Amino acid sequence: MEALIAAVYLIGAYLIGSIPFSYLTARIVSGTDLRRVGSGTVSGTGVGSESGFWPMALAGILDIGKGAAAVIPMTSERPMLAAVGAGAAVAGHNWSLSLGGAGGRGISTAGGAMAVLAWPGTLVLALGLAIGRLCRQTGLGSFISQAALPGVLAVTDGGMGAVLGGAVLVPMWLKRVLGNGPPTEQRGRVYASRLLFDNDEGWRRPGAPPV
Repeated sequence: MEALIAAVYLIGAYLIGSIPFSYLTARIVSGTDLRRVGSGTVSGTGVGSESGFWPMALAGILDIGKGAAAVIPMTSERPMLAAVGAGAAVAGHNWSLSLGGAGGRGISTAGGAMAVLAWPGTLVLALGLAIGRLCRQTGLGSFISQAALPGVLAVTDGGMGAVLGGAVLVPMWLKRVLGNGPPTEQRGRVYASRLLFDNDEGWRRPGAPPV
């Protein structure tokens, strides 16, 4: 019975994460299919570029909310399962069932889940993004903050925190590496660049848009 409960919950968490709020917001506001513009990433940044600040803010809040909603049912009685569910929700966001596997990078959804389970993780992600943007290297800033999650949360929230950090880290990094398609050449260099900088060109000039 426990295994069945866990399986049903994790599938539900994935499906909640799969709700493509950024895609829907851009589609409704500006008629844009985010999979067909820019880098093809379905994200709040794409909403901002195509539809403006307030639609981007709305999509971001909804993405944070679905991360929180995915873990709340198990937070009190099964916090370890909720931690794994956070990873399932991030995976749903990154590879949305309703978008044929397209999606975003999962940062907002991870932040929402951690706000419920272990708030220091949300702070770590936010600091990484803020410092990265100040330095005009958002991809590298988010990579460093994500790498810190398991260790920081292990200190602040013990075993559950370590599991939570690892559960959200894996789909976020896997999405960065896989990107929106395989590289055509220099695969090793491109995969490393994607992981570290979230683009195919490595340390790009400040302000250059991600791929």
